[in-house]
Parts: sequence; C-alpha cells; structure tokens
Amino acid sequence: MILLQLSAAQGPAECCLAVARALACLQHEAAQAGIRTEQLEREDGEQPGTLRSVLLSLDGDGEDTLASRWEGTIQWICASPWRPRHPRKNWFIGVARCEAPSTTLTDEIRFEATRSSGPGGQHVNKTESAIRATHVATGISVKVQTERSQHANKRLAMLLLAHKLACRDEEMNAAQRGLRRQLHRQVERGNPRRVFRGEGFVPLSS
Repeated sequence: MILLQLSAAQGPAECCLAVARALACLQHEAAQAGIRTEQLEREDGEQPGTLRSVLLSLDGDGEDTLASRWEGTIQWICASPWRPRHPRKNWFIGVARCEAPSTTLTDEIRFEATRSSGPGGQHVNKTESAIRATHVATGISVKVQTERSQHANKRLAMLLLAHKLACRDEEMNAAQRGLRRQLHRQVERGNPRRVFRGEGFVPLSS
C-alpha cells in the first residue's frame, strides 16, 4: 500500500482545480489497472469542485509503477475558467509519495482494535477489524476501517499517522515552511513529470 499526496501548495484556484482533475485521472488509471484507491484526507479549495490537497492510498499489484508515473510535478495547460483574460495558461501541482514509518516510530504507536461502524452507528461488520493508532508522545491518533482485515488497516494506520506527524513537524518548524515555499517555486520551474492540456485534462505525456 502506498500513500500519495496531491497538492496545489500555495497556488491559485486554477491549481486547486488541477488537483481535482489529476485526482480523477489518477483514480481512473488505478481502476483500469485493478488498483484500489481510497481518499484518506482532503482539503477543499475555495472554488466548488476544487481541492487544495488530497491524500490517496493505492493498494494492489502495480501500485509502485502507477505511483512512479505520477510522483513529481504535474503541469496543466489550460486557460483559467474564472479569469478568461488572464495571460497565464500553465498551472503546476505536486504529487509526493509519503514515506513508510520507521521501526522507531512503530514502537511509539499504541494500537487498539475496534469495530467498524457505518452511517447511523450501524456496524459494517461484526469483527473488530478497524484500527485506532495513537502516537503516545503527542496524542495524535487516527482510525482506519477501509480494509476488511486488521493487518491491512494497521499498516494503513501507520502510514497515515506517519504522514500526520510529518505534517506537524513541518508546521512547527519555520525554516521548514520556508523550504516548502522555495520548493514550490522550484516545482514551477522544474521539468514536469506529466503534462495535461485543456478542460478535458488530456494527457500529453506519460
């Protein structure tokens, strides 16, 4: 299982729209390859139908190959749907693979098995397959119930918790925030991993 984060960083609304379009395209490619996807976290953009960022899990044979095709800078060539006279036609977003938790981090996590629950408090199943993972030192916790087995949910919970801790560390470190802004500027100048064009988000490169 792999986690990918698609982000518009500090980009304008058009970049947030590119994230939403890229997510739909990525999920379509995953479905064609028989790879299961799950949105774990998302931050909506200001405009309807846009996303500032989304954290997506990939699970299945070929997940690494698919992730490698997307990891890096994504360029979208399209006129702004909100600012038709705007001269800019190139919008950039970033796709990053989240690192697996280290053995040390695993030792700092407390796991608790719970029953998966659905809408209205109804149980999805009668087994305690859901996993709540808590980082003992910070108290940060996540609950994962997307998979049918405890083992799969435990693995996903560790990845998600590691991602949350990494984001927390970045937010607490002013120097790291400056580095992220610098990285965003470099992303716009760098060579895109994939290029898409037009309202239909048609791929020009793989």
